[in-house]
Amino acid sequence: AFAMTTRRAPFDDVRVREAMNLLFDFEWINAQLYFGLRRRTDSYFTASDLASAGRPASDHERALLAPFPDAVTPDNMAGTATQPVSDGSGRDRANIRAALRLLSAAGWRLDGGTLRNAAGAPFTFEILVYTRDDERLALAYARTLRLAGIEARVRLVDSSLYYDRMLTFDFDMARVYWSASLSPGNEQTNRWSAVAADTEGTLNYPGVREPAVDALLGHLL
Repeated sequence: AFAMTTRRAPFDDVRVREAMNLLFDFEWINAQLYFGLRRRTDSYFTASDLASAGRPASDHERALLAPFPDAVTPDNMAGTATQPVSDGSGRDRANIRAALRLLSAAGWRLDGGTLRNAAGAPFTFEILVYTRDDERLALAYARTLRLAGIEARVRLVDSSLYYDRMLTFDFDMARVYWSASLSPGNEQTNRWSAVAADTEGTLNYPGVREPAVDALLGHLL
């Protein structure tokens, strides 16, 4: 995944993160880089009995989430949430317009082809990668972002510097990998808890701090 840190602007705004997802043109990237052989992940536990996509929340899950009515979107609760799909052209106007509407609501405006905030600062950030394959993917992503006036700088570093920066959460967006087990346990706390978000060296790269997540982790453990 591309992890966006919520510890700093602009990715601390959920509307911006949703817009970034809309601007990831999977269909075009899949055709151009991977001969159409990839399938986009639609759940952390995709293609397993633990997947959230394609199945509604159980009565037990709904009971656990009842104290947090706004934590999960209705389409995720219903199991109908899907990833955005483009027309594969590499410049899907519908997705770009939808992304720009979200960015506008978050205070960003197009000015001469550049997306700027109310202070006039351009929307620019760095994508951190450490392999040539990930660099190629990030550059393809940056191409689509440029169509929305966003300048993403792709930074290829050696593995030592990459891991050093990830340990201290020193990134805007980074290509990351989380392995998934069909028997989730205490590793989930290391990845998603509020404590982990504030502890250097954990795998909570995005900086997830959500009471509902911590409550569910408490039931899991």
